[in-house]
Amino acid sequence: MAKNVLGQPLATCCTNPRTGFYRTGRCDTGPEDFGLHLVCARMTDAFLAFSRERGNDLSTPVPEHGFPGLVEGDCWCLCVERWKEALEAGVAPQVRLAATHVSALEFVDLADLEAHALDAAGA
Repeated sequence: MAKNVLGQPLATCCTNPRTGFYRTGRCDTGPEDFGLHLVCARMTDAFLAFSRERGNDLSTPVPEHGFPGLVEGDCWCLCVERWKEALEAGVAPQVRLAATHVSALEFVDLADLEAHALDAAGA
């Protein structure tokens, strides 16, 4: 069973819209997940604009791929490197620690995730 950044079982990030590389609602990863969709984050308008400027428009629906388009308040499994870029740019969205995959710690510090946490460490 996958673990989160707190060393506990990985919680569900979001099922409406259904997120995750495998669209299970969880930020699970595997060998096919080249983008490393590890960070469960709550979208903000600032982050969505930032991501669009970086070439990944998460706001526009893509019905042929079952993607509804995201709006502020939606939770989504983000690529860990994009979250890190947003952190460095000052627009990192808040994260759900319980639903963020432990592998994210290979790229970002737990302290940075905790500073942007929606849930309390240990919750």
